[in-house]
Amino acid sequence: MTAVTDEGPGQSGGRAPRAQAPAAGAAPEASASAGSPGTDRERPPGGWDDGLIARRATPATEESAPAAPDEAPPEDQEDDVRPQVEAYVPSGSPLSPRLDALRELVGLSRARLERTDLAEAGRVLDEAAARQRLSSRHTVVAIAGASGSGKSTLFNSLAGAQISETGLRRPTTASPLACSWTDGAAGLLDRLAIPGRLRRRPQAGATASDEALQGLVLVDLPDHDSAARGHRDQVDRVLALVDAVIWVVDPEKYADAALHERYLRPLAGHAEVTFVVLNQIDRLPGEAADLVLDDLRRLLDEDGMALGEHGEPGATVLSLSALTGDGVGELRELLGRFVQDRTAATRRLSADVDAAAARLRPVYVAEGRPGLGERAREEFADRLAEAVGAAAAGQAAEREWRRNAGRACGTPWLRLWRWYESTRQPGSLDRAALDAPPEERLTARQRVEQAVRTVADDAADGLPGPWAQAVREAAVHGAQGLPEALDELAGRSAATATGTGTGTGAGGTAGTATDTATGSRTGNRGSTAQPPAARGTKPPRPAWWPAAVLAQVAMTLLQIFGGLWLAGQIIGVLEPGLLVPALVMLAGIIGGPLVEWSCAAAARGPARRYGQEAERRLREASAACGRARVLDPVSAELVRYREVRERFVAVTEFSTTGR
Repeated sequence: MTAVTDEGPGQSGGRAPRAQAPAAGAAPEASASAGSPGTDRERPPGGWDDGLIARRATPATEESAPAAPDEAPPEDQEDDVRPQVEAYVPSGSPLSPRLDALRELVGLSRARLERTDLAEAGRVLDEAAARQRLSSRHTVVAIAGASGSGKSTLFNSLAGAQISETGLRRPTTASPLACSWTDGAAGLLDRLAIPGRLRRRPQAGATASDEALQGLVLVDLPDHDSAARGHRDQVDRVLALVDAVIWVVDPEKYADAALHERYLRPLAGHAEVTFVVLNQIDRLPGEAADLVLDDLRRLLDEDGMALGEHGEPGATVLSLSALTGDGVGELRELLGRFVQDRTAATRRLSADVDAAAARLRPVYVAEGRPGLGERAREEFADRLAEAVGAAAAGQAAEREWRRNAGRACGTPWLRLWRWYESTRQPGSLDRAALDAPPEERLTARQRVEQAVRTVADDAADGLPGPWAQAVREAAVHGAQGLPEALDELAGRSAATATGTGTGTGAGGTAGTATDTATGSRTGNRGSTAQPPAARGTKPPRPAWWPAAVLAQVAMTLLQIFGGLWLAGQIIGVLEPGLLVPALVMLAGIIGGPLVEWSCAAAARGPARRYGQEAERRLREASAACGRARVLDPVSAELVRYREVRERFVAVTEFSTTGR
C-alpha cells in the first residue's frame, strides 16, 4: 500500500485541492488515484495535498469542483471553518485546582526557594498552559524505542501506509515524523516543532478501525539510544510534550539499563499514559514470547510503574509483531479506546504535576510539627529576663524600698553614722555597681544572642532547609538592636526603683544587671515602650509610715528630754532625782531602735512585693520587646510556611497516579 505523503509548500508539482476537513470522529475519504499508485506527485481528488495539517480547507460547496494542478487554495480559506480550540479540562476535573494551587505555591515560594528548585514546577505550568490553549479533540501519542526495535514498522502498520522509512541502516529515523488522522492538529505539531514536510496523513480506509482513531496524532521518534546526540535530544524534547507514549521493545533489548534507568523509571508516574509493546514476537519460538513478556512486566514493576491489569489503572503491556501484523489489531483497538476517551492530555498533565510535586516535597514537607510552642516562648522570655537582670532589678528595688523605710524610721544617730561612712567612701558602693567590667557586659550580650539562636533553632527544628534558614534569618534580623532596647527598658526600671533619673544608689544594682546584660547604653535606640514602673519616681510608702516617723520622733525627744533633765540635775539647776530622768532617757534610747526594728520587720513584706512587682514588670517588658523583635517575625515565617504547605497539599491532594 502506498503512503499518502505530504510536501512542503515550497515543493513543485501538481496538487489536487482538498475537500473540507472532516468533523472529529469521521474518517477521511479518498478516491482512487488518477495516476500511478507508486508516485507521490499524483493524488486522489479528495486526498491530502501538503504537510500543513488542518491549516487550509476548501469550502464544502467546492468539494466536487475541479481545480488546476498548480492552483493554490484561496487565502481566505487558510483556517479551518471549525473551532480549533475547545474547553480543555472537562467539567469537574481536579486538574484546574491543582494547577492553580501549584501556581500559587510557586508565587509564594519565589522569595524563599532557589530558582532551580522551582524550575520544574514552572516548566509544568508553562506546558500545561500551552497545552490547554490547543485542541482538546486530539491525542498526541509518540512511538519511542531503541534502534532496531521496529517502532517505524509499527508506525507504518498503524497508519496503514509506508510513511516512516524502515531498513537495516541505523539510525533510520533522524527526525520526528507525525501522522494525523483528523484536521485541527497543526497547533499541536507546531508545539512539537515538527515541520510541515514531516507531517503525514494515514491511508484512508486502510483498516476498518480508522474511525476509532479519529483525533489521534501519532509521532515516530528517533532512536533513544542513537549514537547521534541530537537524536536523543529530540526524543527527550518531544517526550516532555506529548500526551502519551508507546515504548517499543524487542526481545534483545527489553531489559536494557539505559531504557529503564533513563526513561521508564523516571516516568513511572506516567503509567496511565504509557504503552509498553514487546515487538518481534515472531522471532521467539513456542512459549518464549510469554516468558519474555512476563519478565518485562517484572522489570516494569521493579521500576515502580503500575501495570493496568485486572481493571486497575496503569501501563498497558502487550506483545505483537509489527512485521506480520500479529497483535497490531489489538493495539489499534486499545489505542482507539484510549483516543476516544480524550483524557490522555489531562492525565499526562496530572502526572507531570505529580512529578513536580515529588521534586518539591523535600523543600515543603517537614519532619514532625515545627513551630513555636508555649514552652519555647516561655524559655525565651526567661532567657531575656536573665540576660537583662530582671531578678537583680527586683532585688535592688526591694533593697531600695527597705532603705527608704530605714531612712524614714531609723534613729537619727544611725543616720548620722551612715552619713559619716558615706563621706569617708563617697559613692564607692554605687560606683562599683554602675561600672561593670567589659567582659561581664560581653558575656551578657552573648546571652541575648544565645537566647535568639536557641528560640530560632527551636522554631526551625524539623523545617525543610530553605524555610529553616528563613526562620533563622528573620530571628537574627529582628534581634538587631535588641540588646540596646533591653538596656533602655532596664535603665528605666532601675531609675523607677531608685526614685532617681540616673539609677544611682541602690538602684545601681539594677543598672549593673542591665549593663551586664546589654552593654553600655546607647541613647534612645530600640524599643520605645515604657515599662509601667516608669510612671512613678519614688517607691510607694505604706500608710503606717507617718505613725512610725512620729513614734521615732517621740523616742528621740524622750532621749533629748531625759538627757537635758539629767544634765540640769548634774549642774545643780534642777533638784536631784536621777531615777525619773534616767528612765525617760532610757525609754527613748531603747524605744528608738525598737521602733526602727519594728519598721524593718513590717517593711519586709511590702519590700518583697515591691521587688517582685519590679521584676515582673521588667520581665514582661523584656518579653514584649523580644516578642515584637524576634518572635513575631519568626511566627510570620512559620505562617508563610504553613500557607505554602497548604498549597502543596492541595497540589498533591487530587493525584490520580497515587504518588
